[in-house]
Amino acid sequence: MRRPFADRAEAGRVLAEKLADYAGRDDVIVLALPRGGVPVAYEVAKALSAPLDVFLVRKLGAPGQEELAMGAIASGDVVVINEEVVKALRVPPEVLAETIASERAELARRESVYRGNRPPRDVQGRTVILIDDGLATGSTMRAAVTALRDQAPARIVVAVPIGAPATCAEFQQIADECLCALTPEPFRAVGLWYDNFAQITDNEVRALLDPAAGTPDRGEEEASS
Repeated sequence: MRRPFADRAEAGRVLAEKLADYAGRDDVIVLALPRGGVPVAYEVAKALSAPLDVFLVRKLGAPGQEELAMGAIASGDVVVINEEVVKALRVPPEVLAETIASERAELARRESVYRGNRPPRDVQGRTVILIDDGLATGSTMRAAVTALRDQAPARIVVAVPIGAPATCAEFQQIADECLCALTPEPFRAVGLWYDNFAQITDNEVRALLDPAAGTPDRGEEEASS
């Protein structure tokens, strides 16, 4: 039986239809959580005629169960810990600290690889649509929202093609708006809802970001005219 989405690009097109009210607005910025969120966000940004950038967040995988998030870190030195997971797995403090240090190094590497010398988009006073390929526990997205709040956007919209019902409901309180296109029950894992959920490479991320990087948004065009 066919899953709801063939791949992330199709999921992005479906999500874009749900976000149609944001199309053509000069205050909207689309930010993707790399890597999986980038192909989804690319389709959304294209459909909405909005600028696209990445917002870097790294999941803190539990020892021996890397797919299980015991927390996440984000740009701006934000650290979000899932205390329930840490306590349940009895993760030693030194192991948690080592994981955070390792992921910080990877965060810095990706910042350089994906963005190069380009500065991050200025989100102050803007409506930010924050996109990933799905929401399971929400640790990564929670870190992203926390970090973005410090940059004073006017509004944060969390948008995903698929999400666990309880997590999507939680983000209605964490973000200004949360849009989950599908909320199946039981949920289990994001990848189960895609025919193709192959890992996205750094080269694929750069290929999707580079065309957008060369196109100023409306506000930048007006400022330079």
